[in-house]
Amino acid sequence: MSKDDAEAEGSGTIRLQKFIADAGLCSRRAAEALIYQGEVWVNGQKATPGTKVTPGVDRVTVEGKLVRTQAQPKITLAANKPRGLICSNDDPHNPETVFSLLPREYRRFRFFCAGRLDKDSEGLVILTTDGDLAHRLMHPSNEVIKRYHVTLKDRFPSTKLARLVKGLVFEGERLKVERAALINPSAAGAATDLDVHMHHGKKREIRLLFSALGYTVQRLRRYQIGAVRLKGIPLRGAKQLASKEIEQLFESPRTPNAEWQATASRNPSIHDD
Repeated sequence: MSKDDAEAEGSGTIRLQKFIADAGLCSRRAAEALIYQGEVWVNGQKATPGTKVTPGVDRVTVEGKLVRTQAQPKITLAANKPRGLICSNDDPHNPETVFSLLPREYRRFRFFCAGRLDKDSEGLVILTTDGDLAHRLMHPSNEVIKRYHVTLKDRFPSTKLARLVKGLVFEGERLKVERAALINPSAAGAATDLDVHMHHGKKREIRLLFSALGYTVQRLRRYQIGAVRLKGIPLRGAKQLASKEIEQLFESPRTPNAEWQATASRNPSIHDD
């Protein structure tokens, strides 16, 4: 907690962006942006940067909706998302979302999905009521490592692994991964299954990258974020993370060597064709 926040709480008031984040609407940074955009009102007056409020006394609305005065508990879950669910709070075209996986006792709270998977992908997603944690997990500067098992329609040759790490430009954006390794390769050095690591992750980036190289992704499964693994969480199941496990999301565990691999941290051990 910052000195300003501590002093404010000591006087019974808190910064408006903290009040909004504690209510589970968004992160503090996102709340600040809403204040600058004129979307936040306090007691019928448009809020300004630096505004402080008294929980339970002041009436705060965000985009016309009243903000609850009781802060949500900070709950973080690791969930095993199946294919077919979208990572969105509300979509009229997809009534069932990743938030359908929330255990019944948590459904009264507002959760964020920190690090989305597309509708056709599956595996580990983090659901949290902590807006600041969601922001930390998704901000590129934190370089949270995400690990995926990718299954392709056709065999991928070791000679093209370096292309995945070097990346390529697609529709004006560079697509790349930090590590790519063949799983159970043939004697000739080719496989339909790959282990892929990345820490940025634009929308459908892995699928687009393989597609640009002429390969179709049949299955994409995220099995690890930081040092937290999917293992032990059944499909459509969820597990609450303890404080120690939450911090493990930001760790970078050692990566085992593979016979055929390319990494961004050193020169690839194979050659591009």
